[in-house]
Amino acid sequence: MADKHLSTQFDSELNGVSSRVMELGGMVESQIRQAVYALLQFDTDAAERVIETEPRVNAMEIEIDRELSSIIARRQPTARDLRLLIAISKTTANLERVGDESTKIARMVKSIIESGSARALPCSELRIAADLASGLLRKALDAFARLDTAGALSILKEDDLIDQEFDGFVRKLVTYMMEDPRTISPSLDLLFLAKAIERIGDHAKNIAEFIIYIVKGEDVRHTSMQEIESALK
Repeated sequence: MADKHLSTQFDSELNGVSSRVMELGGMVESQIRQAVYALLQFDTDAAERVIETEPRVNAMEIEIDRELSSIIARRQPTARDLRLLIAISKTTANLERVGDESTKIARMVKSIIESGSARALPCSELRIAADLASGLLRKALDAFARLDTAGALSILKEDDLIDQEFDGFVRKLVTYMMEDPRTISPSLDLLFLAKAIERIGDHAKNIAEFIIYIVKGEDVRHTSMQEIESALK
């Protein structure tokens, strides 16, 4: 009976931490939406809201990490449960970094607006990549909540689309700068923004890899897609 009681407590604690991770994910998703809106509409207020949320995101990451450390110290979990706790910790860290990237975008948008060069830049070209990155994070959180390896695999494949968008955008910017050297400085600002968006996709991909690690015990980083698909069969 005592073992069952402890197991129930542990499950309750895990559910509590997982709920907090999803709450953090929702906060970060909101940051991305606001940052993209600020970029496309040149909205300083939206950029400010993203920046103001950053301390809350950082604080929640620290709180979750402390709770995970406390659970590990008190419960001495089995190998599989320890794997789950470690993956949750890494997922939380990646969500916090997504928040960092969103804040970078917001700060750069403010800088572009203040420079007066906003309307001359092809910011709308970033919409597709931004939508892909935001959608990928949403799918990663959904797959994490259900520990869905099929969903995780789909995310790994879709990350390539963001990379392709980034490469295509860079080529457009190079052409843009060659045709008008006066656009070099603001174009470099856009390159910075595009890289931040690409990094959001990378963090979503990391979360997908952690899901596979939790369920299968396989570290699929630096593994070919064919090998990952084989491991999930």
